[in-house]
Amino acid sequence: MRKCWRIVAGLGLGIGMAAVPSLTEAHFVLMEPSTTLVQNQLGDPQKLGPCGGTSANKGIATGTISRVRGGAPLHLTIRETIFHPGHYRVALAVNSVNEFPPDPEAATRPSDRGPWSVSAPIQNPVQVPVLADGLFPHMSRPTELFQADVMIPNITCKKCTLQVTQFMAEHGVNPDGGFYYHHCADLAITADPAKPVDSAWPKDLAQ
Repeated sequence: MRKCWRIVAGLGLGIGMAAVPSLTEAHFVLMEPSTTLVQNQLGDPQKLGPCGGTSANKGIATGTISRVRGGAPLHLTIRETIFHPGHYRVALAVNSVNEFPPDPEAATRPSDRGPWSVSAPIQNPVQVPVLADGLFPHMSRPTELFQADVMIPNITCKKCTLQVTQFMAEHGVNPDGGFYYHHCADLAITADPAKPVDSAWPKDLAQ
């Protein structure tokens, strides 16, 4: 049975990344929830923000919408297929992927290959639309799945989009993604009527 690293996530984790030499590119597969784009065994295409693809390959849409409960945890499962030190961030857009904040500007150092990433800011505490930041910080090759329960706001929306981004430390600039990789998942969220609506979140304009 495959082991997993399981945590409960709802707040930013203020964890800095140390420099670890490496020359490989990181990749990850978003296993849960189902992704908006078809992934290969490495998780590609995933460089282009906000939701994956590349400038040469926009990807194939899955058309999958996962139904979830507002005000409840959503299980997140990630398999890192090619190692790089770094961490992950999770955000939620209600009406448009334009609501996602830009990838944080990374601190870099010069190298013979151009700017080399050292660290990136982590929100702590997180602010809408970010749900969790600084997830799964690691400086060595993972030997297990990354798993977390991320709290979904108590809202109703027909088609929200969950974004999972991976920051890569000790990495050169990718033409499409900078120092980041991206995956998304479409969610249909139904608010729990027994709980107050999270008013900090935008209203679904499609309703």
